[in-house]
Amino acid sequence: MDSKDYLKDISEIKHLMNKSSRFISLSGLSGIMAGVYALIGAAVAYYLVMNFSYGTLMLDGQIFRWVLLDLVLVALLSIVTGIILTTKKAKKNGSKVWDATSRRLVINFLIPLVVGGLYILIILNQQKYGQVGALMLIFYGLALINASKYSIGDIRYLGLTEIILGLIAALLPGYGFWLWVLGFGIMHIAYGTWMHFKYDSN
Repeated sequence: MDSKDYLKDISEIKHLMNKSSRFISLSGLSGIMAGVYALIGAAVAYYLVMNFSYGTLMLDGQIFRWVLLDLVLVALLSIVTGIILTTKKAKKNGSKVWDATSRRLVINFLIPLVVGGLYILIILNQQKYGQVGALMLIFYGLALINASKYSIGDIRYLGLTEIILGLIAALLPGYGFWLWVLGFGIMHIAYGTWMHFKYDSN
């Protein structure tokens, strides 16, 4: 065997080790769709608040409940779409969707996300909602970084971007809504498009 054969064998071993320790079937299209859903949801929320709540959002008001339902629908659509597209990609690649690696991915993603969600609910109950947008971005970014160890490493860059946007939103709470739109909408579309052409189109 010459050096080319050794290099080929090493590359194959590295690929197999990476495949066994990381869930690499995440779909770039699911990121794009999540961004589209976020933009649509943000537009609906903006319309409701500006036209029926005089530009303010009261926690005990009907409009707040509609906006909350809007956010839940965005999250559900993003999750369902992600599952469908990821399952389709995994089957195409001959990979398992649910195994030890994907379980580690989900667990490490959910820990910061659930903690962040509970904390946000606590401060909402205390009627402190000025930093909610910033906290959503920050905890979501932390969840992405935490999960990147068990998936495509590029996810950490999206996570870092979300955290930076969240910190800016904390400094400039008046722009929290638009930074939320940038983080969950536009950045998801940009990231998903990049990931689609980098991984999915091969």
